[in-house]
Amino acid sequence: MQRILYVSFLLISALTTAQQATVKGAFLEKWNNSRDYMIAVAEAMPEEYYDYKPTSRQKSFKEQLLHIQSNMNWLNSSYFIKNEKDKNNTDYFTFNKKDTIELLRSSFDKAYVTISATSEEELKETVAFFTGPKTKLQILNLMQDHVTHHRGQLLVYLNLKDVEPPSYSGW
Repeated sequence: MQRILYVSFLLISALTTAQQATVKGAFLEKWNNSRDYMIAVAEAMPEEYYDYKPTSRQKSFKEQLLHIQSNMNWLNSSYFIKNEKDKNNTDYFTFNKKDTIELLRSSFDKAYVTISATSEEELKETVAFFTGPKTKLQILNLMQDHVTHHRGQLLVYLNLKDVEPPSYSGW
């Protein structure tokens, strides 16, 4: 039994190391970790606090989640999915906690699939971005940075409502 566990550990380690050997592989591993941590943060907040805003000028907890999700979809559809735009007119702000989390998870997963199908060479391509030319790799970094930025705000929201945030799991 110990031998089977050891061989399994070696195989998983080899696969993880192989995935990290490429820029895309490293991003995809980080993306999945980011998704899992973001979902844990979203699940930690009780549903009755999903409309909570620390101040009137800030987004609610749910609005932050939906903002993260819509930015992810915008960047993914604008720079990685050829000729596809998110044309859904659903009023996501009427979603409950479960629906919001499922929408967020779906957006993370859709981006993962899209990036998986993107070649390393394509990540070097320069695209027009509203702040100036960026490589597609820079767009990936912007996607992750945006998630991290707003997740940090959500951790503050949890603490302000005396909800213990989940332990960091982004390694």
